[in-house]
Amino acid sequence: MSSIFITTFGAIAVTFMMVMYALERRHPGFVLAFAIGYLLSSAYGFLSGAWPFGVVEVIWAVVAARRYLEVKRRKTAT
Repeated sequence: MSSIFITTFGAIAVTFMMVMYALERRHPGFVLAFAIGYLLSSAYGFLSGAWPFGVVEVIWAVVAARRYLEVKRRKTAT
């Protein structure tokens, strides 16, 4: 795969993740989208050969997904 494609994909993934982070207080769906952004960022890490980065991003995706479930549970309880 070309390095320009991988770099572009990584920049888009990280930009998406940061926008979702900025919006996550508006709706629980943005927290879930933030977790997906971590998965995209992880894919970038693996594609670029930085597998430790990819592994850490997967871990953070799980943390964000658990936070989504907690936020969703609190929203439905109120």
